[in-house]
Amino acid sequence: MNEKISLAHGAGGVMSRELLEKIILPVFDNSTLNILHDGSILNLNSSKIAFTTDSYVIKPLFFRGGDIGKLSICGTVNDLSMSGAIPKYISVGFIIEEGFLIDDLKKIIVSMKTAANESGVEIVTGDTKVVAKGQCDGIFINTAGIGEIIEGTKINPHTVKAGMKILISGTIGDHSAAILASRHGLELNLNSDCAPLNDLTEKILKAAPNISMLRDPTRGGVAAVLNEIATASNVGIIIDEENLPVRDEVRGVCEILGFDVLELANEGKFIAFVPDDDVENVLKIMRSHKYGKNSAIIGEVIDESRGQVGLKTSIGSIRVVDMPLGAIVPRIC
Repeated sequence: MNEKISLAHGAGGVMSRELLEKIILPVFDNSTLNILHDGSILNLNSSKIAFTTDSYVIKPLFFRGGDIGKLSICGTVNDLSMSGAIPKYISVGFIIEEGFLIDDLKKIIVSMKTAANESGVEIVTGDTKVVAKGQCDGIFINTAGIGEIIEGTKINPHTVKAGMKILISGTIGDHSAAILASRHGLELNLNSDCAPLNDLTEKILKAAPNISMLRDPTRGGVAAVLNEIATASNVGIIIDEENLPVRDEVRGVCEILGFDVLELANEGKFIAFVPDDDVENVLKIMRSHKYGKNSAIIGEVIDESRGQVGLKTSIGSIRVVDMPLGAIVPRIC
């Protein structure tokens, strides 16, 4: 094969077939995909499913702790998990720029397969398009995912009530800080937290089906997620600055570049709204898991200041945590 992607790879002819048969199918190999029809027939045991779609345009494509391929699978798996589902199937669409290195495409595809294997999902259908040089920044990936809802769960912001505790599954801001460090040439021992969370969320939902809300704080970070939920649930939220798990390296990035850690994106963490009676058990499960060992209780839901989020600072004052105005770090996922 050519060492780079050409427009002919997206033309539907011999070179398209060669790309599929030599690069993509040997890695994504499974009985459903290998039928190679225009769609896939899926086996689902539940009458209640979750469906999600997303697109990935991150820059740089390769970063400490992952790449665009791993990110696309983990992001899709996590979106399904936040709905209270067990992820089952994923579709993948590639938009590739002419001239993109075949070796880099291979690395991305292998990374996707590795993430899919860890999360127990199958990549069952997909598509590849090639655009002319300068019309795409290397490669963009679009995904869609289907999962089966865990019986007995009802993840819904309208079920969030005063008295519930707010848990986070680990340190915040790692993904944005790792990407920022890469872009600005900062030498930090810091990886993105990109990871599939479905095993952990399945465990806590089966142990505590009354968990009312799960969200992964991606773009907009913790600040955006908590503001969205406070508004949708018509409740107040108060979090404690001293209880926020933040790595020293992330604090350093925020100090150097002037960012608020609460607004930084995460790709391997989630926030859970948990009834008080379930908190101890849920926290124990989270901390025993490799993706939840730094879990913490960061706040609670209150009746006052409905629709607002407050932060109790280290000096005892309260400041309002506003919804971020825009993306402080573009092209983050």
